[in-house]
Amino acid sequence: MIRVLVVEDSLLETKLISEILGSDPDVTVIAVARDGNEAIAQVEKLRPDLVTMDIHMPKMDGLEATKQIMAYHPTPILVLSSSIFSRGADKAFKAMSYGALDVVEKAFFKGKELDEVWRKEFLEKVKFLSKIKVIPHPLAKLEKGFKHADLPPICAKTSGGMKIVAMVASTGGPQALLEILKSLPKNFPAPLVLVQHIASGFTEGFVKWLSDQTQVKVKMAQQGEALNPGVVYVAPSGLQMRVTPTHKIELKDDPPYDGLQPSGTVLLKSAALAFGNQSLGVVLSGMGKDGAEGLKCIYETKGHTLVQDEMSSVVYGMAKAAMDLGVVHEALPLSEIASRIIKWVGA
Repeated sequence: MIRVLVVEDSLLETKLISEILGSDPDVTVIAVARDGNEAIAQVEKLRPDLVTMDIHMPKMDGLEATKQIMAYHPTPILVLSSSIFSRGADKAFKAMSYGALDVVEKAFFKGKELDEVWRKEFLEKVKFLSKIKVIPHPLAKLEKGFKHADLPPICAKTSGGMKIVAMVASTGGPQALLEILKSLPKNFPAPLVLVQHIASGFTEGFVKWLSDQTQVKVKMAQQGEALNPGVVYVAPSGLQMRVTPTHKIELKDDPPYDGLQPSGTVLLKSAALAFGNQSLGVVLSGMGKDGAEGLKCIYETKGHTLVQDEMSSVVYGMAKAAMDLGVVHEALPLSEIASRIIKWVGA
């Protein structure tokens, strides 16, 4: 039985969340907390398998509660937040930087509580996240600030340098991407293209959150725009993103690939086709197998492939799928990925 603590100050939303969770015989709501202080006390006392965390609450908000829980009583946390169009998005991503695992759009509980497909997906997410073994989070214990001091300029790339970095991430990806991107200098000499699987409605907030913390420019990709060095192009929700041989972004409303739209494999395959042996493919933390087939294409065209290793991954799924295909040149701890990217692109 999966034991869930619901942290929510709205009585109506508490009722809706609890009803959906309680509709599954394998899930039970063991308690409700109305603010962050109560949440911390209940986690310490009850040791739930998972916490659903509201962000905006009285006394102590969900951000601070997440910070304290992940520092001293690490527990899988699923953030329930409003989308980018309201005030919850920035704090939701900051909670993920403290160790929360994922975010779900709160409005679905009001508008889709009878949608069986969405209900099933939500309950599957709860079950999956509850099984992840989380550890005390260093950022939660002592926040040193996200802004890096200006990094020294990197060396001009040689003729053999990689000309594009294509990255894929899912659960655990926002934290990993923040650590990688904040370590890249503003004069990074190649474009970066990225698929991050995240709840619908949160991509714009994700882009803004990364942009505020990094020296490289982070933006939502747009159809037909040219790829420029030092810019991170994030795939929009609901579209397949590719890069073209003319070094431009292509966005199409193509069907999902392996159930995903956008698909990391679609993006990586296009990088292999467009850039060949000058493409660098990176697969980070995440469930499933997205990106593995794409890395295979980059590997076969003599580009370079790397994945986040098992020890530093929140979820060792996508990277493992690539490893199982035998198409990974390097499996690295998160702390080494940025420097390795700089080596392959700028050295």
